[in-house]
Amino acid sequence: MTIDIRRLRDRLPQEIADLESEARREGYRHVARLIDEWSIGDNRFERDGERLLGAYVDDALVGIGGMTVDAAMSAALRMRRFYIRPAMRGRGIGRMLALALLDHARPCCGVVTVHAGNDAAARFWESLGFQPHGRDGHTHLLALQRHSDDPAASDLRRCATPRSP
Repeated sequence: MTIDIRRLRDRLPQEIADLESEARREGYRHVARLIDEWSIGDNRFERDGERLLGAYVDDALVGIGGMTVDAAMSAALRMRRFYIRPAMRGRGIGRMLALALLDHARPCCGVVTVHAGNDAAARFWESLGFQPHGRDGHTHLLALQRHSDDPAASDLRRCATPRSP
């Protein structure tokens, strides 16, 4: 099994409809919200520090996860729209996806938040070092260890995506 983590931009992959359908069958609406917000332009994961990643196994989309600016906490990013197909859970794919997002966040900010939707999700985030912190719309937060002592490392602009003219 080959796992490939890819940055998603410009357009959502067609296979997102299959993820949305599986999530809906499990009672989750967050993948549908991702599609809706993307289609009307409300959230394209384009602001400084933001990123949307897809997890692929043998070129099939099996998971998705994003990171946005946390509106409730200054200089923090928030994990969003995280979903792994049920048949692919327990194989380390979610961990790989989350760690790729956290590696991206490390030079951008000092804190990442998440809203764990259930006990299994809470255990997953806690296994990555997130601590329970139920306020401001999130359930957990992670204080990141930076690779540098640069005081500017907490500035989200350090993670800006260069834009073409």
